[in-house]
Amino acid sequence: MPDPLSPDDAWLGLDLGTQSARCVAVSGTGQVLATAARPLDSHRDGPRHEQDPEQWWSALTGACREVLTHLDPRRVRGLAVDATSGTILLADAAGTPLTPGLMYDDGRAVQQAAEVNETGSAVWQELGYRSMQPSWALPKLRWLLEHAAPATAAGTRLLHQADLITWRLAGHQVASDASHALKSGYHLAEERWPDKELSELGVPHSLLPRVVRSGSVLGTVCAAAARATGIPEGTAIVAGMTDGCAAQLSAGALTPGAWNSVLGTTLVLKGVSPHLVRDPGGVVYCHRGPGDSWLPGGASSSGAGIIAQQFPGADLELLTARAAAAPGDAVIYPLVSRGERFPFRAPDATPFVLGDPAGEPERFHACLLGVAYLERLCFDYLDHLGAPTDGPLTLTGGGTRNHYWSQLRADVLGRRVSLPEQAESAIGMAVLAATSSGASLPDAADSMVRIRQELLPDPERTAACQPRYLSFVNALTQRGWLDPMVADHVHGKAQE
Repeated sequence: MPDPLSPDDAWLGLDLGTQSARCVAVSGTGQVLATAARPLDSHRDGPRHEQDPEQWWSALTGACREVLTHLDPRRVRGLAVDATSGTILLADAAGTPLTPGLMYDDGRAVQQAAEVNETGSAVWQELGYRSMQPSWALPKLRWLLEHAAPATAAGTRLLHQADLITWRLAGHQVASDASHALKSGYHLAEERWPDKELSELGVPHSLLPRVVRSGSVLGTVCAAAARATGIPEGTAIVAGMTDGCAAQLSAGALTPGAWNSVLGTTLVLKGVSPHLVRDPGGVVYCHRGPGDSWLPGGASSSGAGIIAQQFPGADLELLTARAAAAPGDAVIYPLVSRGERFPFRAPDATPFVLGDPAGEPERFHACLLGVAYLERLCFDYLDHLGAPTDGPLTLTGGGTRNHYWSQLRADVLGRRVSLPEQAESAIGMAVLAATSSGASLPDAADSMVRIRQELLPDPERTAACQPRYLSFVNALTQRGWLDPMVADHVHGKAQE
């Protein structure tokens, strides 16, 4: 047999995002061989957000066909699919959609979420996330059961967004993965559906898919799907993950204590733990990872979006150079919109300024520093929960385009950081697909994830930043947003 991580083999990552469907082909040594995307349309109406599930399939087949025109299909060994977290639909026994896809941020199920949280409180507490939001899959399923005419028809199935694609690829229904099933109420620790609670909520067990861990082989591509996509018949279909977890794989954050910090409009942290991390504050929750790993994470309402808000149309390269030359010590709490959700929950939180930035460059630097301090607080909060945080750290997202900012974050954190060449969900799925060859996930990532740069912290700057960081933490505590126990933990760590 050829080397499973050979440059001659190709692994496909299929990604269903909000605005597009993507297919990426990656060699066993990390070379991106081909990539293609097709747009997706959405319909929004107040809190409702829907897509046509048939478009998911047509867009992905188009992207796959384009990719397969750029390489020999005989090189393709396997594929995996990621999709948006909490997006669901109902389908009939043949896999034909009966409802639109209710998207990951569809917020119509407010009443149903309250019922779900009352009925399933003990389970959600046990699993560490404490409660479900209206946009989670189970409240939306309850809404469909109450309002969609076909919901109670014989043979009706609940499908997560990725499930429709794997069904079409295999030619029959295959298992869902535990990552997508999390927000439907799947009991990740006991690896079963909580039948008692679901029964009380009026959810028939016959509606629910079988669930396996991510990385399991679900089946192979059937003849009809091969004709539609160009992917060879018999190609292995590997159980995927949600898009956020897939992006974590693409960054190579796969060993206990490893983390991927994604700085886009908001800041998102995803890590690896050998045990389930439970959060009494309900701001961190865990996916089940491949093998025996757990993937804790949290998403802030703060992040790089503060730059677009505060400096619209600015020349950011020039502004960065001026800020680096005269940084000042002011700090702006970088909340993008009202209310914070990680590393603490404060629905009424608003931005504030510590110090008096003199002019635009200092105000810009205060925003950069605010994000870096918030990021450090996120890690201190995770450490407070007992999550391992001392492994490798990768930085991804649009914020990494600013080299000065990445270095500043490394300095504030006081730790080495790595910046991958490619960090997108589809590549993470190609890495996961490669495990069907028998390679472990860490081995696949070592071979396929390429690091373009490593940054070392400046110890003097790390020490100089600490007093201002503690002042930032104190300001959050004084406003009643940050738990004093967490603040005490932060101060204790700073003295070590």
